[in-house]
Amino acid sequence: MNKMLNIALPKGRLGEKVYAMFEKAGFECPSIRENNRKLIFENAEKGIRYFWVKPSDVAIYVERGAADIGVAGKDILLEYEPDIYELLDLNIGKCRMAVAAKNDFYDDPQRTLRVATKFANIAAQHYRAKGRDIDIIHLNGSIELAPILDLSDVIVDIVETGTTLKENDLSVVETVVPISARLIANKASYKFKSEPIDKLVGEIAAQLEA
Repeated sequence: MNKMLNIALPKGRLGEKVYAMFEKAGFECPSIRENNRKLIFENAEKGIRYFWVKPSDVAIYVERGAADIGVAGKDILLEYEPDIYELLDLNIGKCRMAVAAKNDFYDDPQRTLRVATKFANIAAQHYRAKGRDIDIIHLNGSIELAPILDLSDVIVDIVETGTTLKENDLSVVETVVPISARLIANKASYKFKSEPIDKLVGEIAAQLEA
């Protein structure tokens, strides 16, 4: 039973893209393509088991060993710093972590900067490196509202196209870090199941180069 390779996939479009890469790499599991509400899919012949989880939870499943490998955004890895191996940048799910503010924003270094974000760790590290004094306001959604309603001076959030910012008279002040999906592994699993994991990494790396 323990020989099964357990793979946590992020639910949604990203997970479907990732599964297509895994399938092409020879790690297919036909039942995953069936239209049902199941969460766990096995291919006993190949010795693999997939399960769908919330994207922000993938790293937890991997870190704690419920999954041997998984795919998580670099934003999650930077924010929560899970104790895992990062094996490969999959070059998909690309966006960036950025600081944004109202179009007429001016940063007065004499004042503590109010930063609204759900990525408190990333924001804190970014401003610590600059030696900037900040007050973090932790929000879970609609971060763009914060500067508009004068709850914060700036926001630190994921920006894909920037459309939402533009529509709300906000703009990117600076990029903190580029983000993309990463293939990650549980440290113990990587030791004990290195053969199938290395095979998968090799196959996917070849796809990325092609």
